[in-house]
Amino acid sequence: MLVGDAWKLADEWVRKQAAPGEGFVGAYLGGSTASMPEKAELPAGSDVDVFVVLEGEAAPPKLGKFLYGGALLEVTYLPWSGLDSVEKVLGSYHLAGGIRNGRMSADPSGRLGAIQREAVRCFPERFWVERRCRDALQRMKDGLSRTEPDLPWHDRVTAWLFPTGVAAHVILTAALRNPTIRLRYLAARGVLEEYGLSGCYDELLQQLGSAKLRQARVEHHLAGLSRTFDAAASAARTPFFFSSDITPEARPIAIQASLELIRSGNHREAAFWIAATYARCRKILAADAPELLKPLAPDFDELMEDLGIRSQADLERRAQRTLAYLPRLEEIAAAIMERNPDIAGSTRA
Repeated sequence: MLVGDAWKLADEWVRKQAAPGEGFVGAYLGGSTASMPEKAELPAGSDVDVFVVLEGEAAPPKLGKFLYGGALLEVTYLPWSGLDSVEKVLGSYHLAGGIRNGRMSADPSGRLGAIQREAVRCFPERFWVERRCRDALQRMKDGLSRTEPDLPWHDRVTAWLFPTGVAAHVILTAALRNPTIRLRYLAARGVLEEYGLSGCYDELLQQLGSAKLRQARVEHHLAGLSRTFDAAASAARTPFFFSSDITPEARPIAIQASLELIRSGNHREAAFWIAATYARCRKILAADAPELLKPLAPDFDELMEDLGIRSQADLERRAQRTLAYLPRLEEIAAAIMERNPDIAGSTRA
């Protein structure tokens, strides 16, 4: 399918399903596909991110991934209160890039477009880039400073993993790049290479624990994940915000796309999403098929051991190590900003 055809299907869904709803403000297409050429072939397993903005202080739960007319859409609801000023958007590292690069799908009042135009204009200003980097760093601090030893093991892994992975987003934010989810480490590596900082890359992977992983070993872990994924997708009944990521329709992204990443030599980068998907599958099994947790546990435990995480004490030590690394990460981000000619106020601007 061509990217442009997928956009048209997303626009149709917005027009027929979202726009008639109560409180509809507008919708935009974000993520990597929003920036692809219209005539390009949509990569296998890629989805189109659709952000639906609704009036009010809160938004409904994420609708998630589903097939529509042959296109895989992923729909997220956002409250207008979080986007009703350009300052809110520009200061949020996870919102600003999506608005800046987003393709407007519907904007009946014109409010969303007005915010976007101002966000595009101010996005590269050094003041706002620094604020977004601080936003990402604060998310890391908040997440890694929180310990909840009474949670199930898979939840504790998730609570450590995602704040750790925001380190890659700090790098991407400093370079004015989209803070992508699944491919964050691969994208961060590209930025560091571009700015002559490739020697810093292993430091990021060391926080995750994948710096020394071998390709064959990661492929072995993916095989284990595929077993757990299929069991969780089959058993899933309880709704979670990530439920649509653990379905037969989402399998190409979780499994096949990870395999392609591994076999292209990017196995260390693939480890993040493998671990994230594993933990989410384990959460589904705990809710809907607890009898499968024990027989499938060795596969998950093997992966975590290879990442250097065997216990709560390991999680806490790793979190403290990454917290101690944050000043260094801030220095790397500052170096990128200084060298980035697209940032207003950089030494090369």
